[in-house]
Amino acid sequence: MARYKDFKPDKPRSGTMSKLFLTKLQRRAILKWGLYALLLVALSVVQDVFLCRVRLFGATTELVIVGIYLICLAEGAEHGSVFSLVAALLYLFSGSAAGNYSIVFITGLSIAVTLFRQSYLQKNFAAAMLCTTFAVLVYEMAVFFIGVFLGMTTWGRIFSHFLTGVYSLVFAPALYPVVKAISAISDANQS
Repeated sequence: MARYKDFKPDKPRSGTMSKLFLTKLQRRAILKWGLYALLLVALSVVQDVFLCRVRLFGATTELVIVGIYLICLAEGAEHGSVFSLVAALLYLFSGSAAGNYSIVFITGLSIAVTLFRQSYLQKNFAAAMLCTTFAVLVYEMAVFFIGVFLGMTTWGRIFSHFLTGVYSLVFAPALYPVVKAISAISDANQS
């Protein structure tokens, strides 16, 4: 017969994440995509606060574009295409994009280079740099030609648009290990 003053252990409490009824795989996916979003926000802040003030030969950098292409290459065509569309929309709403047509160029080029890499190249550093270089330079030239067509720029600025792509690509080798480390979070789920 137990008395009311006998020791009773506390009821087990669960944390806030366990109340969401998420599996470990889902939590890791949320972490991975949250880190990708944080990376793009950090690139946007660095670009808009610091690097926009540095102009060499009339050109600056576009780090967010490089980040979007690298993330899309790391995630593959299925997940990367949706990510690049959402990231392009948010990039447009941030005010940093060249115009509405940037959404089409960012999303289309990221899907194209990702499909090319998946079909013909191995998933490694050289392939990522090759595809990112192609995508960034084509993006910059497409933005330039649309700008000329709309009367927003002149033919004399073609060199500065090309240099913007080249300057942006200088940061790609430093961003690749960060993107690869974040992408490895999903690889840990498989084991």
